[in-house]
Amino acid sequence: MIASCLDNGLGKTPPMGWNSFNYFDCVINETLIKEVADGMVDHGFLKAGYKYLNIDDGWSNDYRNESGYLLPDPDAFPSGMKVLVDYVHSKGLLFGIYADAGLTTCVKRPGSLNYEKKDAQVFAEWEVDYLKYDNCDNMGLPAMDRYKASHKDKMRDALNATKRPIYFSICEWGENKPFLWAPPIGNSWRTTQDIKANWTSILTILDTQRNITNYAGPGGWNDPDMLEIGNGNLTLDEQRSHFSFWAALKAPLILGFDIRNPPPDAKDMALNTEIIAVNQDPLGVSVNIVEHNKYYEIWTGPLSDGYVA
Repeated sequence: MIASCLDNGLGKTPPMGWNSFNYFDCVINETLIKEVADGMVDHGFLKAGYKYLNIDDGWSNDYRNESGYLLPDPDAFPSGMKVLVDYVHSKGLLFGIYADAGLTTCVKRPGSLNYEKKDAQVFAEWEVDYLKYDNCDNMGLPAMDRYKASHKDKMRDALNATKRPIYFSICEWGENKPFLWAPPIGNSWRTTQDIKANWTSILTILDTQRNITNYAGPGGWNDPDMLEIGNGNLTLDEQRSHFSFWAALKAPLILGFDIRNPPPDAKDMALNTEIIAVNQDPLGVSVNIVEHNKYYEIWTGPLSDGYVA
């Protein structure tokens, strides 16, 4: 098991929260995010442990200010990002934001390449608690050259320099085997391409986790992408299997349905305290395949109380 060397003390258990991308794509605004914050509290998600409210791509302006700092889109976030973060914090939640390790984000907003210090600084000033760091428009440069702390001014050291604990979620889609190099850098690292709300996508992603579960543990987690329960045309059993496996893999539990009006089945699943307890077990050991044939697979993993998942 490999622990993270990111100097923030976070991620001792997998993060739990909500992200805007799977349901709202990149069309977000401050009114929507305030409603989401209200929904996370009113529907019991915060009480169950889902504390991070994370906005994804599309929040920033098309250009930086004259000093090179990021700005929120003035039409979508007219009150400014600090006001929104304060509102989210007032609900007892933590706030997550999105940035990109390339020249631009996936929807062509300013990227953080060569602006790591300034972006980390402004995130800390806004009192951001979580950063999802994507990999679009990377000019073909190796991910390690843009994520690794040994390279001057890269994001891990920039975040540490702010002295604000900010959970660092690396998202280079598993293309460069991040489980081999990311544990000293981030609190979690994507191990796959983007998940889709269909069973084929979920099974494909699950298969990619087979031989890498031992690379994660308290402080740094494999991330097979966000949850799709409550989205698409997944059957009830498919959703239950999806949620249970992600929990047992010790994956981040990041919800992605419309949490303002949660689908009843998805809500019941997400609030299942016994499944959450498996995910949040302090031992932090993922299930792994111990037996398989062409008909079935058996995945098991120890828990801190002596039982086995």
